[in-house]
Amino acid sequence: MTEQLGSNAEKEDAGGEREAGIRSFVEAALPSTIADLTDLVRIPSVSWDSFDPAEVTRSAEAVAALFEGTGVFDEVIVARASTDDGTDGQPAVLATRAARNGRPTVLLYAHHDVQPPGADSDWQSAPFEPTVRGDRLYGRGAADDKAGVVSHVAAVRALAEIYGDELELGLVVFIEGEEEFGSRSFADFLETHQRQMAADVIIVADSDNWNIDTPALTISLRGNVTFKLTVSTLAHASHSGMFGGAAPDAMLATIRLLDSLWNADGSVAVEGLTSSGESVPDSSAETFAADAGLLPGVTPIGSGPILSRLWAQPSITVTGIDAPTVANASNTLSPQIAVKVSARVAPGQDARQASAAIEAHLRAHAPFGAHLDITDVDTGQAFLVDTSGWAVAEAKRAMADGWGVQPVETGVGGSIPFIADLVRVFPAAQILVTGVEDPDTRAHSPNESLHLGVFKRAILTEALLLSRLAEKSLDELSSQSAE
Repeated sequence: MTEQLGSNAEKEDAGGEREAGIRSFVEAALPSTIADLTDLVRIPSVSWDSFDPAEVTRSAEAVAALFEGTGVFDEVIVARASTDDGTDGQPAVLATRAARNGRPTVLLYAHHDVQPPGADSDWQSAPFEPTVRGDRLYGRGAADDKAGVVSHVAAVRALAEIYGDELELGLVVFIEGEEEFGSRSFADFLETHQRQMAADVIIVADSDNWNIDTPALTISLRGNVTFKLTVSTLAHASHSGMFGGAAPDAMLATIRLLDSLWNADGSVAVEGLTSSGESVPDSSAETFAADAGLLPGVTPIGSGPILSRLWAQPSITVTGIDAPTVANASNTLSPQIAVKVSARVAPGQDARQASAAIEAHLRAHAPFGAHLDITDVDTGQAFLVDTSGWAVAEAKRAMADGWGVQPVETGVGGSIPFIADLVRVFPAAQILVTGVEDPDTRAHSPNESLHLGVFKRAILTEALLLSRLAEKSLDELSSQSAE
């Protein structure tokens, strides 16, 4: 017994030394880690069809070089998979390292593609010229999600530095190249590389934190439905003076139809869309107004607690309109108007069911006999994390040690649809949804930014978590959870 106690004490001492080494390494390496991130941000890797795909390829190759440079992986490749229509998806990075001596395998996910930047005039500095102002790094993808990519790189580097050849943890890295364009080849990539990607724990670094001082583990995500709606009423444009007041123009029909989607308070009025009813933490309307950037006098929409509206209830947003511009407006009745609609689906509802409910509502409420065409439909499933496993407990402990405060469990109003594919292909894997964002990040918007203190703490948290998983066998972790 004395010998066993001594052995345990030695293991604890060794673990403490390694964790101290990890803390020192993450701190010392932070300037070069930020430099790696800025290099990636300079690559305009927008995965949408109308942007240069060569930049996404260049980004994938740069990411692959970063993981290759850690010296940890058995293989690092850049690969593509097929979309549903048989075309090639955008390039992804896959790196693998086999576990040894019964250690678990952890899959690290992030994405290297980014949203379109929008108008340069809306940015305080050029979107693809990373710029530090105060404690924040500004640039498209600086947070979403190239910081997620580099946080994985930095955590793996810390393990390589501290463990060297003694590292026995299995690692898989999957860095997607089209998350911002619907992950259209994701399912095929999983099927093609299922054997290489099999893991006991999957860390998805693409979410938010409670604030810059408090980490969060995301445990619920809304699903999504997106589509293009085209409303047609006339065979051709007509003079608004000659025919206005009797001929129903498409603009009028579109406005009336879209307005039917919401109640007077702004909550969704579509029959068949459901709420999850999950409990939410308290949050003030004032805090929400500041985070969302509401103008003076503008009030939130919907009903119920603010966070319930964001996490547990459906929402519908019109994100784009194809219509005559003000500069080009003439006295003409529009024959056809097209809009892009983005709906969020509450956890617990199937996204395809929600899509059918929205379509049924639109067709039932089309005014003046307007013709509707609904195309480019995409759906993504909502997700609820099972918090009972050992991975969640270890992640929350690492967050508390990496940030110096206890983490909170949160929902997120956004969607990460591919998680449903991960669960389908790897049903036994435990899912951890983490991230480097905070309420001021403004992901997808002009002046997107990353808080550098959050970045450092997120790296440290992941490095501590991976180190602790490297110290125990899968059997030990499973028995620990059972206790």
